[in-house]
Amino acid sequence: MKTDEATCLQSLEARDIRPTALRLLILRTMHDFERAFSLADLEDALPSIDRSTLFRTLTLFLGRHLIHGIDDGSGSLKYALCASDCDCGIDDLHTHFYCTSCRRTFCFRNTHVPQVPLPDGFTAESVNYVIKGRCADCAKKP
Repeated sequence: MKTDEATCLQSLEARDIRPTALRLLILRTMHDFERAFSLADLEDALPSIDRSTLFRTLTLFLGRHLIHGIDDGSGSLKYALCASDCDCGIDDLHTHFYCTSCRRTFCFRNTHVPQVPLPDGFTAESVNYVIKGRCADCAKKP
């Protein structure tokens, strides 16, 4: 389902990001992905936009918590859209799943990262919780 321009405008304005034609196009494309995506995925979906523009936009969106980055261990950082009330704090973090067969990464937004009790004096600044295995589609295949 295509995301309309008004929804994208609202998302950008809520994160204090100036809406330009390119940023709107990139955000609409991000909405079209049904899973986490990489810079290469964006390049494939938007061949008319150069890599540096895409990278700068991803960096801006990350900094304003419009998207979050996922290190799934594949060697390529993946990205996914944040919920509207997300500030990418520890309490907002959710589990990710990396399929070792098809190499797709999925966000499990309703499965929060388990809280790990830390020893006195330790403070967590970020958490990366990735489960690796076979996704439902790949598990059906022999």
